[in-house]
Amino acid sequence: MALNPKKWFNIRESLQMLTDVDSSAERYRLFQRNIRVLMIVLTIVPLSMMALINYHQYQSSLKKEMVDPTKSLVSKTRHSFEFFLKERQSLIKSISYFYSLNELCDEKKLNHILFTLKKEFIGFVDLGLIDGSDGKQVCYVGPYSLLGKNYANQDWFQEVTLKGTYISDVFMGYRKFPHIAIAVQRLEENGKSWILRTTIDTTMFDNLIAAMGLDAQSDAFILNKDGIFQTNSRLYGEVLEKFPIKIPSGGYATYVVERPDPSGNDVFLAYTHFNYPEYTLVVAKPKSTVFKTWYALKSDLFLVFLASSILIVIVVFRLTGIMVNRIKEADHNREVAFRELQHHHKLSSIGRLAAGVAHEINNPLAIINEKAGLIKDIIEYSPDFAQKEKFSTLVGAVLQSVNRCRTITHRLLGFAKRMEVEIENLDLNELLLEVLGFLEKEALYRNVDIRLKLAEDLPWIDSDRGQLQQVFLNLLNNSMAAVEDEGKIAITTWEKDANTIAASIQDNGCGMSDETCRQIFEPFFTTKKEQGTGLGLSITYGIVKKLGGDIEVESKENEGTIFKIFLPKRSIV
Repeated sequence: MALNPKKWFNIRESLQMLTDVDSSAERYRLFQRNIRVLMIVLTIVPLSMMALINYHQYQSSLKKEMVDPTKSLVSKTRHSFEFFLKERQSLIKSISYFYSLNELCDEKKLNHILFTLKKEFIGFVDLGLIDGSDGKQVCYVGPYSLLGKNYANQDWFQEVTLKGTYISDVFMGYRKFPHIAIAVQRLEENGKSWILRTTIDTTMFDNLIAAMGLDAQSDAFILNKDGIFQTNSRLYGEVLEKFPIKIPSGGYATYVVERPDPSGNDVFLAYTHFNYPEYTLVVAKPKSTVFKTWYALKSDLFLVFLASSILIVIVVFRLTGIMVNRIKEADHNREVAFRELQHHHKLSSIGRLAAGVAHEINNPLAIINEKAGLIKDIIEYSPDFAQKEKFSTLVGAVLQSVNRCRTITHRLLGFAKRMEVEIENLDLNELLLEVLGFLEKEALYRNVDIRLKLAEDLPWIDSDRGQLQQVFLNLLNNSMAAVEDEGKIAITTWEKDANTIAASIQDNGCGMSDETCRQIFEPFFTTKKEQGTGLGLSITYGIVKKLGGDIEVESKENEGTIFKIFLPKRSIV
């Protein structure tokens, strides 16, 4: 049954489209990449969002757990400081009201009062009575020689006369120990005023800070309104030095800020301003200490996230690789099926064409052969024929041409049909010369130099003539396609060892890359684009292997290619 030409064209067009699209390695690579990107995004993005949310939530929670206790501690300590100062101020104020001016002017009485204060309360150093009108100290008890000293021009004296009370910043004093001064004013009904002033060492300040129970990496200290240390700092300076970090002013709540210190390290500063005097209690904690637990958890969280991401990527790459390979394999099998169908149609068409050609050509050839033979017999049996020799030569040429045409049609039929292996004893050199008969006209037309280096006394082998013809015809066709006009092709045969003979076909054509050489025997791989099917060398490879031999290829781009065929002397089929 004849195949509809239109249907055949559609099948061929479909096959070509499948070859151009489905067999493209780039297509599979892009498909695999897109699947991987999609799967990684669908898994990594939710994981990243979850990790980010947990990161911020835990950080906020941990920060709150760390900051709130510190704020509470700072606030309580500030109240302790304020209570201490208010208590001392109240004591001095009470003394100024419990005792008269005359009693306080009595040095013995004043000394007794100071002795009682030192015995019952911590920190009192001296006690002095100052005239409120001229600022002269009229009575003094203590370790210094301050009797008769005038304070009228000092700022604290002006402040106490205006406000009635005064608490100083820390000063070093005569003995170079830090002190503060507390002064209260007493007004008499007669308009006279006097001031009772005492100095207190700051040992109690240090005790209150030590009672906070801070760790070794943390620091606490008192600043005045100008940022001057009123107590020693373990990390940032001594009394009366300047604190290097600016503390925001205003407000009497407890605040926490993050600042870089002079060393470039981030620290958390918890601070609160006193109501009176204008002191500020500061607790400084390095951020690394505050978030030590958080940093450890963050490292663990990051490692878990990284390990999960790597595992996801590995699984995605593995799964997509398997999936795409299976799709590629399925496409390949489908393509092979289509190619096989195409091959069947080709062979079927060639077979019918060959049968028709053989029928149409062989019949006239038979007639020509019979007539030429008859003419030859007539000439031979006519001794008196004058042109006998000439006509005998012409008739012989006709008969020779008829035999040649018959050989060509038989070869065409032999290559068109699928042949089973038929082992016979044959001469490889003779077979190669026979195959060259198909290409001699093309070689002559293109002026291709075909050089034969056939080994003399080459052992005969047991193999299949028809299939070896197909092998060497495919290889010679490839060499003819690879060389330019006036190119060179060398055919060589030799005995490799006691069990094997070899043949090589070498050309000086365009050559192939290493990558092409690795794929050259794969089905449907072709470098001829639309002109090739990619089956020739694959079929050649299969035939050689089926006959028990081996095939090798060596090639360099722009230098040429050599195919080597190794065949057993005795058939193993």
